[in-house]
Amino acid sequence: MSARQMKLGLFLWATGHHIAAWRHPDAHVTAGIDIDHYIKLARTAEAAKFDMVFCEDAAGLREANINIASQTSRSIGFEPISLLSALAAQTERIGLVSTASTSYNEPYGLARMFASLDNLSGGRAGWNLVTSANPIEAANFGSTGLRPHADRYERAREFAAVVTGLWRRKAAGHDGQSFSVRDPLDIPPSPQGAPVMVQAGASDDGKDLAARTADVVFSAAQTFEDAKAFYDDLKGRLAAYGRQPDDVKIMPGVAPIVAATKAEAQAKYDALQELIPDDVGVALLSSYLSISDLWHYPIDGPLPELPESQGMKSRQALVIEQARRDGLSIRELARYFAGARGHWRVVGTAEQIADELQARFEGGAADGFNVMPSWFPGELDAFGTMVVPELQRRGLFRKDYEGRTLREHLGLRRPM
Repeated sequence: MSARQMKLGLFLWATGHHIAAWRHPDAHVTAGIDIDHYIKLARTAEAAKFDMVFCEDAAGLREANINIASQTSRSIGFEPISLLSALAAQTERIGLVSTASTSYNEPYGLARMFASLDNLSGGRAGWNLVTSANPIEAANFGSTGLRPHADRYERAREFAAVVTGLWRRKAAGHDGQSFSVRDPLDIPPSPQGAPVMVQAGASDDGKDLAARTADVVFSAAQTFEDAKAFYDDLKGRLAAYGRQPDDVKIMPGVAPIVAATKAEAQAKYDALQELIPDDVGVALLSSYLSISDLWHYPIDGPLPELPESQGMKSRQALVIEQARRDGLSIRELARYFAGARGHWRVVGTAEQIADELQARFEGGAADGFNVMPSWFPGELDAFGTMVVPELQRRGLFRKDYEGRTLREHLGLRRPM
């Protein structure tokens, strides 16, 4: 086995990550509210020895237009902590990571919730900290609008400090700018000491917060050069906080489509692309660009000049850069973006996909990958039975778990 092992997470997303996954002829359309479906996916990932499953969350619809929202691969779904609590009882080793927003929660309640999941699962929980960038979510919590980007991160820094203090049983009491907390938690640490901290922000504020507090960082990068630049930037920030490069695992998203031949894999991808209605693709693109009137521009024309977003700054920049680099029209960009929401997409045989993953892993652009199957269960089954054995054959990925906690899987130290 290679001394350095690749980390793999499974990004759960109802019917799959392709925006039209629910239209696949073998898709399970009501997957979002079928617990047996999620149990099967988690057990499949555990059988393949994945480090973790990950549940994204947004406290609201992903699209203001109900007709558009109902035509996406994630229009219904469980609250993720409830879902992961159920999966904890149906699995034994795999990590269980969920998103929760610092904008619409309070530190004590969130710390208690994740500490409970951590104990219920025997030390397998992780929290993906997000600041929330969707105005639709803000409207569900009595807000007059989305807080400015800098304000959201200022709140997040204090929020994270309070939560980690509670998890690590530090002296009770916090009286800060945004939060006041008196008591310690009423639940002891789990076997891993504290839930794993995960983040995905790629703005300067996001990378700084990750360097300060994260154990794992999810990222999005189309090219090796972009992935390498992000990796080096984030790892280079750790020393300022007294941390070592291996204290944080960087796991870019990857959307693989695998088959016995390259032609078969490409045919699978092309068939999914044909299922995307233009209005759905453009609506998804608009939401990530934080622009409401993209339909006013010619769909076969170039992307217009856009003001800087107060929402997902890094994702907006990634999409704009790709459009300019590849000379894509709005229609072409929307269709491409709908396949994996700006994440890296790889289409090919198991050997070809393993080659691509290995190049980024050994080239210092990733510590592992957050796998985003295009549709469930088909592409997860294909990745688990074709790509994982190839990675294992090359000595890049485990054949069995070395421990029982998520920190042990990831090679992270137990927090003091």
